[in-house]
Amino acid sequence: QVQLVESGGASVQAGGSLRLACSVSGAISNSLFMAWFRPAPGKEREGVGVINLDGKTQYAASVKGRFTISQDGAKNILYLQLNSLQVDDTAMYYCAADPGIEWLMWARDRAWTYWGQGTQVTVSS
Repeated sequence: QVQLVESGGASVQAGGSLRLACSVSGAISNSLFMAWFRPAPGKEREGVGVINLDGKTQYAASVKGRFTISQDGAKNILYLQLNSLQVDDTAMYYCAADPGIEWLMWARDRAWTYWGQGTQVTVSS
């Protein structure tokens, strides 16, 4: 059973940076598609960014150029670097994983099997 545990959430001022981590157990992280999500108006969660088995990444338009996904296969950890944080980035951030997804569906929470409990990011002006 794959288990995901997020950490790194905090309260920061607008313009600041954070790095979130998602520790993976029960599987090798670079054998999984992995992604970060956060709640969105009218949706349970929306995709923030994704990384596939080849290390290819894709991001939501709202965070592209500010957020970066990376993976440490040796430590079995997925990271999300958040730069130039804005008040609208305030949310609970969730890590998701799946052995295989339809790439075009990555931003839909229903595409993903395994979820962490989330880590809270609060950005103040």
